[in-house]
Amino acid sequence: MRPYICFLIMFLASGVLCVTCSSFPTKEVWALTTFKEAIYEDPHLVLSNWNALDADPCGWFGITCNKERQHVIKINISVSSLKGFLAPEMSQVTYLQELTLRKNNLIGTIPKEFGMLKFLKVLDLGMNQLTGPIPTELGNLTSLVKINLQSNGLSGSLPAELGNLRNLSELILDRNKLQGPVPAENNSSFVAKIHGTNDSRTSETGLCGASQLKVVDLSYNFLVGSIPKCLEYLPSSSFQGNCLQEKDAKQRPIRQCGPQPSRSHQAPSLKHHSFKDAAKHQKASKPAWLLALEIATGIMAGSLFLVAILTAFQRCRSKPAIIIPWKKSGSEKEHLMVYVDSELLKDVTKFGRQELEVSCEDFSNIIGSSPDSIVYKGTVRGGPEIAVISLCIKEQHWTGYLELYFQREVADLARLNHENVGKLLGYCRESSPFTRMLVFEYASNGTLYEHLHYGEGSQLSWTRRMRIILGIARGLKYLHAELEPPFTISELSSSSVYLTEDFSPKLVDFESWKMILTRSEKNSGSIGNNGPACLLPNSLQKRHLDIQGNIHSFGILLLEIVSGKPPYCKDKGCLIDWARDYLELPEVMSYIVDPELKHFSYDDLKVICEVISLCTHTDSSKRPSMKEISLMLESKIDTSVAIELKSSSLAWAELALSS
Repeated sequence: MRPYICFLIMFLASGVLCVTCSSFPTKEVWALTTFKEAIYEDPHLVLSNWNALDADPCGWFGITCNKERQHVIKINISVSSLKGFLAPEMSQVTYLQELTLRKNNLIGTIPKEFGMLKFLKVLDLGMNQLTGPIPTELGNLTSLVKINLQSNGLSGSLPAELGNLRNLSELILDRNKLQGPVPAENNSSFVAKIHGTNDSRTSETGLCGASQLKVVDLSYNFLVGSIPKCLEYLPSSSFQGNCLQEKDAKQRPIRQCGPQPSRSHQAPSLKHHSFKDAAKHQKASKPAWLLALEIATGIMAGSLFLVAILTAFQRCRSKPAIIIPWKKSGSEKEHLMVYVDSELLKDVTKFGRQELEVSCEDFSNIIGSSPDSIVYKGTVRGGPEIAVISLCIKEQHWTGYLELYFQREVADLARLNHENVGKLLGYCRESSPFTRMLVFEYASNGTLYEHLHYGEGSQLSWTRRMRIILGIARGLKYLHAELEPPFTISELSSSSVYLTEDFSPKLVDFESWKMILTRSEKNSGSIGNNGPACLLPNSLQKRHLDIQGNIHSFGILLLEIVSGKPPYCKDKGCLIDWARDYLELPEVMSYIVDPELKHFSYDDLKVICEVISLCTHTDSSKRPSMKEISLMLESKIDTSVAIELKSSSLAWAELALSS
C-alpha cells in the first residue's frame, strides 16, 4: 500500500510541475520575441538573453511577471540605444500594466493595436524618434494613469478620445509636431447640449473628461485655438511654444504657425441649427434663374471635386511606395506598405541608376568588394570623382524595416559636413532592377590600411603620419562633440580612413551597411571580409560602436599608424597586447616605431604613447573624450614644415613633390 501511495504522490507532484511549466502563455513569449525581431540595433546587448526557446520570459532583461509567474505585467527597457520599431504583436501581452521604452532610438509609428492592452496603466515612449499620429485607440485604455510621448516626431491632431481616460493623471506630449485645437468638446456632447439632454453614458468632453488630470505638458507643438476653460488651472508653461491665441503663454512666432483658424470655426455653430427652417423657406422661394445658376455652380464644383479626387488618387499611386514584408513570412497580414519619407530625404540628391552606370563605365570600374557590397569609381559629368557603394541584396530579402533604416541612414550620413569626414553626395533607390546605392566623394589615394600594409612605407613620413592622426582626431571630435545627435563610426580602423591626393584623412562609415544585410535571412551569419589578411577579432559582433568604442578604436589606430603593423594577426595576436610592454617605458618606447621610418620625433612619440594608453584603458569611464584628446594632440605635436626639414634632408624632396 505504501509504495502505491508514494507513487501516487510522485505522479501528482510531477503533474503539478508540468502544469506550472506549461502555464505561461505561448502567445506572450511569441509577442516578446516578435518585439525583439523588430529591433535591428542593440549596441548594449540588453536583449541578448531574450531566447525564443525559453518558455519562461520572467528572467529576461527588463521583464517583470506577476507573483504566479504566469503573465508579463511590466516591460521596462530605457536608455538602451535600441533602434527599431514597435511591433503591433506586443498587444498580445494581454496583462501588461507598464510599457516603458523611454530614451531609445525607436522609429516608425505607435501601433493602433496597443489600444487592446486593457490593463495598461503606464505608457512611456518618450524621447524616441516615433512619427505619425497618436492612435485614437489609446482612448480605450481606461486603466491608463500615465502617458508620456514627449520628444518624438508625432504629428496629426490631439485625439479627443483621450478624454475617455477617467483615471489619467499625467499626460506628457511636449516637443512633438501635433496640430489642431486642444480638444475640449466632442461632437456627441455638443449634440446633447443642443437638445437639452445630459446622457451620462456619453463622454462629456474631450480632455475635460479626464477629470483626474494633474500634470499636463503640451508645450512646443503646433496646437492652435485657445486653452479649454477646464484646463486653465494648469501652468502656462504647459502650453507654451504652440500657436495658441493666448497672451500669457509664450507662443511661436506667427511665421512658424501659418494661418490661424478663427474662433467661430473651433466648434459647431449654434446659429446654424437655430435658423434651419428659415433657410428651407428661403430656398423654396428662389427665382428660377437663381436656381439654375446654383445647379450649374454645383455641377462645376462637383466636377472640380471629382478631378481633385482623381488627382489625389493618381498622386498616391505615383508616390514612391513599396509593399514589402515586415518580416519573413508567407502571411499577407504581415506585409506592410512602406512609403518613402519625402521630408527625410528632401535635401539629399537622388541619382538615377542609369546616370551612375554611365559615370562608372557600365559598373566595370570596381575598386573594392566584399560579400555585402561593391564599390565603383566614377566621374559625374561636369562634376567630381565619386565612389559608389552598391548593396548586394536581392529584392526578396529586402524587408520593410530595412527600407526605413536605409532612408534614415542616408539622412544621417547626409548631415555630416567636415573636411576630415567623407561627404555623402547622394543615393540611388530604384525598383527595376532593384538598386540601393550610396554616392560618396572619392578620395584618390585609397585607404590608410593600403598605405600602411601594402604600399611603400616611405610615402608616409613621420610628419605625414602625425598630420593624418591630427586629421582623424579632428574628424572624430566633430562627430562626437559638434553634432547633435552625435555620430559614431561603426568600425573605426585604418580601412575606414581614406586619403586624398595630399594625404588628408577622410573618415567614411561604410561598415554600417553590413548591419542591413545581417538582418536578411539570406545573409544572416555569413557576413565576412575576404579583403585584408589581418582583422580585429569578433569585428562583426562589435561593429556598432558607441562613443567609448570609437575612442578605444582610435587608440588602436594610433598604434597601427606609428608601428606600421596590423591591429591583429593570426600568428602574433592583438597588436595592443604586444605593445603594452613598451608604451610606458621610455627606454624601450622606440621599439614600437615602424622600422621603415628613418626619422621620428621622440617627443611626439611620448605624446602618442600616452594617448594610446588613455584611449585603451580597461575602464571606459576613465578614457578622455575626443575633444580632450584632440586638444592634447594639437597642443603637443608640431607638424610644421620646419620641424620635418630639421629632422630629415629627404623632406626637401617630399616637399617639392607635394607642392
